[in-house]
Amino acid sequence: MKLHQCQCLSAQLMREKKVSQLSCISLPFLLQTHCRMFTEHPDTKSYFTHFKGMGTAEEMEQSDQVRSHGKRVLTTINDLVQHLDSTDAFLGIVNPLGKKHAMQLKVDPKNFRIICDIILQLMEEKYGGDCKASFEKVTNEICTRLNNAYKEAGW
Repeated sequence: MKLHQCQCLSAQLMREKKVSQLSCISLPFLLQTHCRMFTEHPDTKSYFTHFKGMGTAEEMEQSDQVRSHGKRVLTTINDLVQHLDSTDAFLGIVNPLGKKHAMQLKVDPKNFRIICDIILQLMEEKYGGDCKASFEKVTNEICTRLNNAYKEAGW
């Protein structure tokens, strides 16, 4: 999908109030996303020194670090969605994010797809398949652009 196709999708999603659901997602949703990721993909915890010792969902739900990271992830996704109509602004967010995760944090790019898939699963559970199907196009664009940033960084 080209970014201009996502721009049209963004306008459609906003009209249908499907994107606004993402910006209204509560702290429990943020925690569910990370708890599910760390439980179903325990290797993802290896990138977070503060998360490694957490074994239960209860520990994760009470963790300030997990809450903080969850907020950053969804804030960034919201920012990306809000800038789908501006290629420069969108790339101005996604490229530094990809480069930081590639060069500084050494995060495997497959983890972006993992967290996006979990967000989509939870969206479908909470809001239905139409919401998931619409937002899936956006997450695909985000993951594609992040992968491109990794390639540019020499990953």
